[in-house]
Amino acid sequence: MIKNIIFDYGAVLVDWNPHYLYDEYFGSAEKAEWFLQNVCRYEWNTQHDGGKPIAEGTAELVAQFPQWEKEIRMYYSNFTKMVGGQIEGMYELIQDLKARGYHVYGLTNWSGETFPLVRDVYPVFSLMEGMVVSGDEKLMKPGAEIFHCLLDRYGLQAQECVFIDDNINNCNGARAVGLSAIQFKGVEDLKARLSELL
Repeated sequence: MIKNIIFDYGAVLVDWNPHYLYDEYFGSAEKAEWFLQNVCRYEWNTQHDGGKPIAEGTAELVAQFPQWEKEIRMYYSNFTKMVGGQIEGMYELIQDLKARGYHVYGLTNWSGETFPLVRDVYPVFSLMEGMVVSGDEKLMKPGAEIFHCLLDRYGLQAQECVFIDDNINNCNGARAVGLSAIQFKGVEDLKARLSELL
């Protein structure tokens, strides 16, 4: 029986997208996409999610692309501009799940330096009864260790948990340690999937 529902954060609870910052800056979605594919790449950001200090990662990238120093430093100095708000309907869904007696937790790949900038801004995070942030633990999804970290910290049984993430690899990581998992494809789809499971 499922008792606990565990949520990823980015693209599940809040809409995070670097284009919100760089499209306006460059005046073109295409130019911003080139920059994000070739300079401030997704893989560069994820190393900070794993616990690498932002100052260190930024200095390394500036050394590699000195002509883009201003734009590179914008990434984290304007981080909150990359968050477009809460995913519509998720706050209400989680409130309903809690009212029905389910426990809710968060498990996110997010820098321990930047998550505090948004944690108190978006009310949906306050609904979580506990959370594990990868940058604080220096562990990342889809690795088994971060799932065990959450389970052990809050005394949860894997078979009593369902994990929700937009990334299929992270869903598979959850399944590998015994959790049920749902790939997030929107609020209505999630409601339907949960109604089949709960």
